[in-house]
Amino acid sequence: MTLRTAIGAMKHRMGDEESGSDKNGFEAFRQSYQKVSTERSQPTCLVVEDDRTMRHLVMNYLEEHGIRTISASGREEVADLLAREEPSLVILDLRLGQEDGLDLLREIRSHSDIPVIITTGHRRDEIDRVVGLELGADDYITKPFGLRELLARIRAVLRRREAGQAAVQRDSERGRCRFGGWQLDRRNRRLSDASGIPVALTKGEYALLIAFLDAPQRPLSREHLLQATRIHEDVFDRSIDVQVLRLRRKLETDPNAPRVILTERGVGYVFALPVEPL
Repeated sequence: MTLRTAIGAMKHRMGDEESGSDKNGFEAFRQSYQKVSTERSQPTCLVVEDDRTMRHLVMNYLEEHGIRTISASGREEVADLLAREEPSLVILDLRLGQEDGLDLLREIRSHSDIPVIITTGHRRDEIDRVVGLELGADDYITKPFGLRELLARIRAVLRRREAGQAAVQRDSERGRCRFGGWQLDRRNRRLSDASGIPVALTKGEYALLIAFLDAPQRPLSREHLLQATRIHEDVFDRSIDVQVLRLRRKLETDPNAPRVILTERGVGYVFALPVEPL
């Protein structure tokens, strides 16, 4: 079933229900599922969508497949729900009436690393998808989409999240390492330069650095790096070049003449420095 088909049927069933109720979509669903709010084994999805019919359609489908849902129609509700409900994942529409979904994504990322799937309406929104992924979105899907595909993407993102949490645990067990004049403490994800000054890394930059440190002085393909940084595979592989450029700007003395991350023509990239465990 696609959203377009299901929305038509749902609008017919819903009629003027909204005008006769003083509760918005979030309140109705929050009260209906308050009893299971403490069941952390059941994932909770925050659906941020200003179209009421589409919002309810997605929520109903996810509820039927074992995913608890809460909702917001705009940015004002999102911060409160993130703090109060602690959802497992966010589905974020980039077109929220007069609001900019990319600004909201930037806000979410400044406070949380919760997985985010962005939704866009048209192929012309390709630049929004790329920017959204670079801002830290974990995946995207283009409307109209099939509900089964959305569910599959949600489950895939949650699996990656679980694997990522396991990787953090492994990182904490590995401790520190040194490369060149740099030190990385995996226990707290702290990168320090030769003077001991910490250098901030985004989630994507840290994942890319770890991929290099786990395989130093070996050519790594763009496909390998894309998978390691969890950038969606539908985005052209040049996206990884942007990530590499950003990491070079933090590691290299001269990013235009790199000596740490080298380009391996026809393959991808090589982390040129040896890595020493501490």
